[in-house]
Amino acid sequence: MTKKIENLLLFMWTVAFTATLGSLYFSEIRQYEPCELCWYQRILMYPIVLIVGVAYVQKNVKIAVTSLVFSIIGGCISAYHYSIQKIDFMQESAPACGRVACTGEYVNYFGFITIPFLALIAFILIAITSVMILKSGKEDK
Repeated sequence: MTKKIENLLLFMWTVAFTATLGSLYFSEIRQYEPCELCWYQRILMYPIVLIVGVAYVQKNVKIAVTSLVFSIIGGCISAYHYSIQKIDFMQESAPACGRVACTGEYVNYFGFITIPFLALIAFILIAITSVMILKSGKEDK
């Protein structure tokens, strides 16, 4: 495995780990109760930390397919969640999400950065890195 691929795996793990710590910070320290869509995003982000961490240690580039699938699904959920927070006509048709409304915004930095937006950025970075690993792996063959 090349140093480039090794660095990409480490970057992907760092992004997933930071996103996981961020979500735990908001829920456990700031006491923001996650809505249902937030839980789905967590279900897809948390395993990436373990999966990519093990792949990094094992030098397993094949994990890029798995991380790509997880990040695409998670990114779609994040994009939907962000859209029901920020787009008026989407808010009207938003599903009920249990005790906490999915349209609620615990944070709104600079008028557009919300928790689902942060998750979306993390999923996008992981997806791009996964594609880069897959392309680098093909070039090495």
